[in-house]
Amino acid sequence: MKIETILNSLKEMREKTKKRNFEQTVELMINFKGLDFKKPENQVDVDVELPHPTGKGKSEILLFAHTPALAKQAEEIVTKVIMEDEIPNLNKKQISEILNDFDILLAEGKTMLAVGKYLGQQLAPRGKMPKPVSSIAEIKASAEAATKFVKVSNKKGKFMPVVHVVVGKESMDDRKIAENILAVYDAVVKSLPGKKYNIKSLYVKETMGPAIKIEEKEGKGD
Repeated sequence: MKIETILNSLKEMREKTKKRNFEQTVELMINFKGLDFKKPENQVDVDVELPHPTGKGKSEILLFAHTPALAKQAEEIVTKVIMEDEIPNLNKKQISEILNDFDILLAEGKTMLAVGKYLGQQLAPRGKMPKPVSSIAEIKASAEAATKFVKVSNKKGKFMPVVHVVVGKESMDDRKIAENILAVYDAVVKSLPGKKYNIKSLYVKETMGPAIKIEEKEGKGD
């Protein structure tokens, strides 16, 4: 897909969307075809690193902490803190929440042994072992980096043949939004068994605006 095609659709989106008294987000919708989403291997679940942060990226962050002072500072940055002495007593429901509700897992260095001992069998197969951190600066850096990532998934609910993802905000330059859209498109296509032939259509819209189809007006796309 050519970036000029996306830019043309973004221009049309801007022209047809009324200004509001708040900053609208820009969303991409991808409709699929030729896939049985009841089969797990066909379900879409991709983490995409965007070239340009939207401020709306993955933000559910869990920290396993050893030092009370660090845990206290981190409370303003992460979603949840679990102290090292709590790890052995986590029940099945709490472990399930860790697996399903948090996008980023961090662990103060000294807690990695406890995490590995009590949670390794559950976290490792899902690729969810935490990233070691040793300071509040590293925790802040991880949180900031998380805003560059978006999850593109239809695994929850009834596995509808469509995904929605935030790719920008109203104040962003159109080219930056277009580059984000292209990054999402390329990552999703790569994950599909039929590649681009499993893509039925793409639309872009602002929060309160109409959906604009992304398509070549002349000739053929790539």
